[in-house]
Amino acid sequence: MKSCDIAIIGAGPAGLYAAYYAGFRGFSVVVVDALAEAGGQVTAMYPEKDIFDVAGFPKVKGRDLIDGLLAQAQMFSPTFHLSEQVTQLVSAGDAVEIATESGLSISAKAVIITGGIGAFTPRAIPVGMEWLGKGLVHFVPKLSDHADKDVVIVGGGDSAFDWAVSLHPIARSVTLVHRRDAFRAHAATVDAVKAMGVRLITSAEVSAISGDDVVRSVTVTHKESGAEETLPAGTVVAALGFVANIGPIATWGLELEKRHILVNTSMMTSLERVFAAGDIATYPGKVPLIAVGFGEAATAVNNAAPFVNPEEGVFPGHSSGSSSD
Repeated sequence: MKSCDIAIIGAGPAGLYAAYYAGFRGFSVVVVDALAEAGGQVTAMYPEKDIFDVAGFPKVKGRDLIDGLLAQAQMFSPTFHLSEQVTQLVSAGDAVEIATESGLSISAKAVIITGGIGAFTPRAIPVGMEWLGKGLVHFVPKLSDHADKDVVIVGGGDSAFDWAVSLHPIARSVTLVHRRDAFRAHAATVDAVKAMGVRLITSAEVSAISGDDVVRSVTVTHKESGAEETLPAGTVVAALGFVANIGPIATWGLELEKRHILVNTSMMTSLERVFAAGDIATYPGKVPLIAVGFGEAATAVNNAAPFVNPEEGVFPGHSSGSSSD
């Protein structure tokens, strides 16, 4: 069994900042995440997307944000265990013990859960799933993979329109297909896509995907007329959202509210020594922004401090009074 001061479950933005802040306070840290790479949703789903709610940056690409958070956390040498899903958590006495699916056991004086929205499974499109990995994708982690290709994006939410904005400058063509007339995406992004000249096909559904060894075309059926239209396609982006599942977290005895962990003003959960921060945490007035998650992570670390060392106070003093050497 490994021992540490603070164990962090989740290596997304909030988890990485919590790892940095706990290290800044002089605590030993272990970070565990089920994904193979640090960064959570940002790395898995939109590394090339511009993020606008991080203080100090007019905008920052998801990949660059995660790189910066990793560099910041690694100043204090946290231990990372990736591709490890935590299956058990027990808070007892002066420690919290967690165990992973592979058999890794960790004993920590406090735990901070920063598991985002939990595990997320992309929603399948009604047809053509046999082309997954052969031109059909759910995410666009690397824009250059789709350069000079005819791209068909299926969906009407923020991800669909964000990828349309990002891919338009490098793709041969971008067409967005949505089964309704109205879109769920932010109005400003919809206007930007329209201004680019991206073709929007509404009240229509993809009825077939064709190709040889890879995708070559998409057939779209217009709902009102029943007419079919064939579009050239080297890439089909199925951006229909995803189903989130908090998985084993639901069995740990935490007080939950709609797949989120309830916390108090110190970010403590219903279990002593167990805190939560980021998208997985909820409380009255919660605003689910990355910027908010950073503050929650710092709050959780500071309130965990007395559990790590009873002589530690919650308030750490101002960082401007500390040497960076």
